[in-house]
Amino acid sequence: MMSINIYAIRAIYKAEMRRFWVTIGQSIISPVISTSLYFIVFGSAIGSRIQQVEGVDYGTFIVPGMMIFTLLTQSVSNASFGIFHQKFTGTIYEVLSAPISSTEILIGFVGASASKSFIIGTIILITSTFFVDLHIQSPFIMFAFFILTCVSFSLFGFIIGLWADNFEKIQVIPMLVITPLVFLGGSFYSIDMLPPMWRDISLFNPALYLVSGFRWSFFGISDVNISLSLMFISLFLLICIFIVWRIFATGYKLRS
Repeated sequence: MMSINIYAIRAIYKAEMRRFWVTIGQSIISPVISTSLYFIVFGSAIGSRIQQVEGVDYGTFIVPGMMIFTLLTQSVSNASFGIFHQKFTGTIYEVLSAPISSTEILIGFVGASASKSFIIGTIILITSTFFVDLHIQSPFIMFAFFILTCVSFSLFGFIIGLWADNFEKIQVIPMLVITPLVFLGGSFYSIDMLPPMWRDISLFNPALYLVSGFRWSFFGISDVNISLSLMFISLFLLICIFIVWRIFATGYKLRS
């Protein structure tokens, strides 16, 4: 049976988390300000025109969407920058040449990225309670989506960081792919509010299943079946694990 080197994982994890704690002020202040602005712009401006969505106060309705948006962008950005910085400075070769397995490397980097995203997501959730009366209907399902999203998209970010050749590339996916998909995936509205054609098109948006499932755990309402949401995020996690395994097995972007 293969044993896991806990000390190697802890060393990588602590090194990655150290960068987060060094900028803890920025790491906390930034999401608090962003969340407050979302409530001011969307909750107040749009909320004055849309009082409720499916029986839920609009300001409360947008909380799961805000959290998913932040979790996705933070998970991808943290993981991609963490591994790319190792490649950029050349220290990744020291890690690869050490008696550490690819599994231990993966757990260390992805675990740190997921932890950062979890902390920031929790800060957003707490900040939201100062603006709206928030009650979580299914805490267990919410926590499951929370963890699965952080881990899955940290894995995705890890893949992007290995693939990227420069700093511009690690920003392309979050800015040009993830952000538009989340905004168009029902983060701040229900797709039932859209015309039939656009509602059907939205069903092909993968971000919709994340937002919808997360929202169901809060309010018991969703645009798609909760089982489909859980199936999607679980499948995405397995795909990312397989891709990372192939990267380490073939040495893609690691041997040059």
